[in-house]
Amino acid sequence: MTELATMDFHPQPQAGEARPWAFPAPGRGALDNGLTLLRCHRPGQQVVAVEILLAAPLEAEPQGLDGIATIMARAFSEGTDKHSAEEFAAELERCGATLDAHADHPGVRLSLEVPVSRLPKALGLLADALRAPAFEDSEVERLVRNRLDEIPHETANPGRRAAKELSRQLFPATSRMSRPRQGTEETVAKIDSGAVRAFYERHVRPATATAVVVGDLTGVDLDALLGDTLGTWTGSPAVARPIPPVTADDTGRVVIVDRPGAVQTQLLIGRVGADRHDRVWPAQVLGTYCLGGTLTSRLDRVLREEKGYTYGVRAFGQVLRSAPDGTGAAMLAISGSVDTPNTGPALDDLWKVLRTLAAEGLTDAERDVAVQNLVGVAPLKYETAGVVAGTLADQVEQHLPDDYQATLYQQLAATGTVEATAAAVSAFPVDRLVTVLVGDAAQIEEPVRALGIGEVSVVTAE
Repeated sequence: MTELATMDFHPQPQAGEARPWAFPAPGRGALDNGLTLLRCHRPGQQVVAVEILLAAPLEAEPQGLDGIATIMARAFSEGTDKHSAEEFAAELERCGATLDAHADHPGVRLSLEVPVSRLPKALGLLADALRAPAFEDSEVERLVRNRLDEIPHETANPGRRAAKELSRQLFPATSRMSRPRQGTEETVAKIDSGAVRAFYERHVRPATATAVVVGDLTGVDLDALLGDTLGTWTGSPAVARPIPPVTADDTGRVVIVDRPGAVQTQLLIGRVGADRHDRVWPAQVLGTYCLGGTLTSRLDRVLREEKGYTYGVRAFGQVLRSAPDGTGAAMLAISGSVDTPNTGPALDDLWKVLRTLAAEGLTDAERDVAVQNLVGVAPLKYETAGVVAGTLADQVEQHLPDDYQATLYQQLAATGTVEATAAAVSAFPVDRLVTVLVGDAAQIEEPVRALGIGEVSVVTAE
């Protein structure tokens, strides 16, 4: 009789106890040259992230030179008093480092990531870029040409075109927020190296800048290292800049950007609302997430799963600019795309979702899922030094306390269904939304007019 073989199984793994988590708290200080410093030791993060915030907001750009902040940001990595553009790029590569820069309404930001073993060399290069950028005529001219080449592609992108039109509709023509962040063909074409250097000399100085350093700083004498690098950067004292208030017109209306023959309609529905300084922000985040934050949110359940109009519709809040006195603003928006024949029905159902939300509210189940998704996965979201550094830099840029993010997660977890509902309804009132549709006006204008969701106008796609 054959003896049956037996197998030994390893014991089933057992889950350990959940460890409490909180967003990391930074240490704060300053260098002798006035540069504000935030540091955050993250054991195990061998790639260090450095964020530099410069107080050069878009509204400070000279009249007629929209886009100069973007050109300056890109020119920081195009050579210094020590290295040509090619040499600077090669030195960064030898460090295994990446250096990116961009300009937005609050200011210009540089982002450096580098292995901690090469941090001294990389910080030296970053300091050179800030202290003595070359701004060579040929390099600035090349950056201007590159930017001019990008603009037609952006105009051809329905999502970018919708965003441009929504900004133009919401903000007064005199406001920098009404115009493209990176400038237009007309304004960018006027930018030269002299104008870039003048903008740099007027707005870039250590006394109004902040450095955020995040990573495993074991054995790193960060104070000495920063003193030898970013500490050599000098400049004039801080100059207080008035921050103009944000005004917007969210009168309910529809603007169709005509794209004859388009098989899809890009939709962007928005208005200006409270930013992170407002007490309603946590509830607004939670309610907006329930409305359209993920594939299982209410908008997708109706427009994607039930009706099949779209691959996805998202609702979100994005801070535009903040001020110390809390007078900032955020863009509250719903975006997505639908096939052309279903543009009218999709908008009709979207408005029905908003009306139902106002009439019946969110469910406790929706609220619970949103809290789990927003709060429960936070430790995974902040796995890398780069994401932590970026979040700390956002807080500085938006004049928020250093413990803001940690407090926000506590507030989200404590927000109830009724509060989240009220915030979402206030964020997206059915009669105070500006709707931009990029699509074939000949096919979608009449069905959209019939919905009665606001006066309809048609503009020509550029």
